[in-house]
Amino acid sequence: MSRPSPVLEPLRRTPDLPIGPGGPHVTTGDGSSGAAARPPASAASIAVWLLVGAVTILFAAVTSTLLARRVEADWRPGPLPAALWLGTIVLAASSLAMEWARARGRREHLDQLWAGLVATSTLGAAFLVFQWTAWRQLAAMGVYLSTNPHSAFFFLLTGLHGLHLAGGLFGLAYALGRTRRARSAAVALGAVDPVAIYWHFLTVLWLYLFAILFAL
Repeated sequence: MSRPSPVLEPLRRTPDLPIGPGGPHVTTGDGSSGAAARPPASAASIAVWLLVGAVTILFAAVTSTLLARRVEADWRPGPLPAALWLGTIVLAASSLAMEWARARGRREHLDQLWAGLVATSTLGAAFLVFQWTAWRQLAAMGVYLSTNPHSAFFFLLTGLHGLHLAGGLFGLAYALGRTRRARSAAVALGAVDPVAIYWHFLTVLWLYLFAILFAL
């Protein structure tokens, strides 16, 4: 009695995974990108948080020295240039513009995300102009780096902050480029969100510096 021959089922070809700039992308049932699309953004966010930690340590060291030095008899706070008030308002407005841009991006309004980033960059550049103007106003009053301990810390801290904010502008330029080339706002936000973390940190850092230099 012969045995029945086994029935071979035809092989089924698995669908190809879409390939994107970051490698294979897994698409979920609702059409959104899965976990394979997230590692580049996560790596960027981790890098930004490490940078924030390093900058925090730097400014904590300098401001701790300032707080210890200000109890000495020769500590004399200098005048507060009007440009610093305007710069502070402008920088706070830039963070608001950034959050507005991200909110519009989450609603898939790519053009408005782009416009918000342009506004953030413009306000950030304006802040640096106000910083330079404040330095010139102090120089016109006869206040320089070597005038007294307060002026030395003022120029040191504002200069360091300005350099880091200039770096933030380069980050914004990168995010603008990615947004211009992106096919959707969700993709663009992968580049925008890490830059936003750094930008908001610089705004909070400036408010802290402004307080310890002139308010406290």
